[in-house]
Amino acid sequence: MSETTEASPPATATRGHRKARVGEVVSNKMAKTLVVETVTRVPHAKFGKIVKQFKKFYVHDEKSEAKVGDRVRIEETRPLSKLKRWRLVEVLQS
Repeated sequence: MSETTEASPPATATRGHRKARVGEVVSNKMAKTLVVETVTRVPHAKFGKIVKQFKKFYVHDEKSEAKVGDRVRIEETRPLSKLKRWRLVEVLQS
């Protein structure tokens, strides 16, 4: 019976699976912060009709790339402030 030792992950390990969303920038008035609104279409619990759910996310934008009205992709990250838990990945459409 031989024991095997676990090798440490390589130095270039990729990030784990993180939630990603696509939404529209509704505010960029804060320093390095955006407010992004996403729309999710879900069936109503009782009646089954498709309804839209809106949710706002506070997003870290280091370079202040995005403007109001842009469609952006955001990704979950560690807590950056009291409300910011997401970061800007890319601007999809200006």
